[in-house]
Amino acid sequence: MPKPSEARQKAILERLDKFSRFTDSNIAIPFTNIKIGAEAVIGLLPVVGDAVGLVLGGYVLVEAQRAGASKDVKLRMLRNMGIDFLGGLLPVIGDGFDAVYKANTRNTRLLRNYLEKELAIEPPPPPFPWMTVIWLSVLFAVVTGGLTLIL
Repeated sequence: MPKPSEARQKAILERLDKFSRFTDSNIAIPFTNIKIGAEAVIGLLPVVGDAVGLVLGGYVLVEAQRAGASKDVKLRMLRNMGIDFLGGLLPVIGDGFDAVYKANTRNTRLLRNYLEKELAIEPPPPPFPWMTVIWLSVLFAVVTGGLTLIL
């Protein structure tokens, strides 16, 4: 699978930032510094809400696949999704856990870090063109020798 361009990767990250804010931190709780997202609200529905949250989290994984993330990054994302799902299943405590763990934000950060490292790697420089240098030297020697004989 060919690697996506840098512009496409940035577009993916922008979409994921918006999605993560919506699911993890778009609702401010009044008189506190705490923000929750739609996933925490949906998670209030026992079991079904957590399953919906798991499906929503799958979107980040799909985008990671499109961005060309490594197998290791995707496995870490799956781990975060599993922790979020299982933590959310706990009665009463799970609702608070959903509000604090923010798996989609974590997964977006994982992908961002991976892509930034990938883009920072410079390709190796091309090999030095020794044959071109040799042939040009021979050509200049012939031209110079010919000019010397003529003059």
